[in-house]
Amino acid sequence: MAGAIRVMVKTMRNLLIFGMGYTAQALATRLRAQGWTVRGTGSAGDIAFDDRAGVETALTEASHVLSSVPPARTGGDPVLDTYGEALRQWPGAWIGYLSSTGVYGDAGGAWVDEATPVGGGRRTARVEADLGWQALGARTRVFRLPGIYGPGRSALERVRDGLAHRIALPGQVFSRVHVEDIASGVIAAIAGPPGVYNLADDLPSSQNAVIEEAARLLGVAQPPMQTLEEAQLSPMARAFYAENRRVANGRAKRLLGWTPAYPTYREGLRALNATTSPAPTSADPAAARTDHS
Repeated sequence: MAGAIRVMVKTMRNLLIFGMGYTAQALATRLRAQGWTVRGTGSAGDIAFDDRAGVETALTEASHVLSSVPPARTGGDPVLDTYGEALRQWPGAWIGYLSSTGVYGDAGGAWVDEATPVGGGRRTARVEADLGWQALGARTRVFRLPGIYGPGRSALERVRDGLAHRIALPGQVFSRVHVEDIASGVIAAIAGPPGVYNLADDLPSSQNAVIEEAARLLGVAQPPMQTLEEAQLSPMARAFYAENRRVANGRAKRLLGWTPAYPTYREGLRALNATTSPAPTSADPAAARTDHS
């Protein structure tokens, strides 16, 4: 790889994505429509992650690199652990990493921004990965994401599936972001300055408010209000409610010129509901991810 990385990249619109997951696929669709070549690892990609020769060849051809791969449960970032040295030698000028606002930990409902200290939350592995990508240098953009929703992964599906909960936790708020707004934020950062950016919508709110809006749009009864104990949530879902914060997005707006197309969950759910029709519960997609909350 040491000699290969000195090869001039073939085009300035060539992105290599580590981890072609839900969010990365939305980004890839947009960029391909703009004439970009996008390759990636993962089940939706065209390169196996452990195909070192294939990955390194794609890296020599890439002008931009993005990772959406989360840290391992036992700690460590799979991409940095496997290809970190190759990335440090790579001559390209743009590296992106999809991180999580979970790095801020519990703020007691207060606002957090990119200057807020990290490392006080439940996701120490995510903090280490976040800092590890920043350490690659001034060409890196780190995007901290809250709860992600979009087509097939929203409160609409959870309400239809009977999986939605309203939890009696007064004052509990979360931030969230539509997957298409993440894609537009990353694209805005292609020409923007390096650094850390929160990509969140404009209205942190309770999960209850989102579920209630979804039920209203679907014309169904709201789920009953429950305590955490009554809801019998999984450990992961329960941990979601252990943190309370509002995520500020002003830096991305100022420095990238980014404006979310879905500034609140209301516009986002309304648009999603308009593009789908009610279907039998058995045909509904999986529930929304909360791993970036």
